Amino acid sequence: MSYEGEKEYIDGVGLGLRIVEREQIGAMVEQAAQSIGCEPKRIAKTMSFLVDEEPILIVSTGDAKVNSSKYKSQFHQKAVMIPGD
Repeated sequence: MSYEGEKEYIDGVGLGLRIVEREQIGAMVEQAAQSIGCEPKRIAKTMSFLVDEEPILIVSTGDAKVNSSKYKSQFHQKAVMIPGD
């Protein structure tokens, strides 16, 4: 889902006014939280993975980690993040 798609969904469930957008807040959750003055768990982070060579996005709280066993149970393969380059 694109940013626009995610924003449209969030707007649709009545939470659009709670979204904070910044041009530059940093690449790490901690930097983003510090930039807007909140706890890391209040940041929504998006992680990109490859499943059968196709990209997927997982949106979670900033302090959450991907549980490898739950990921494998859901997608039937090991979690492989998309390389930054």
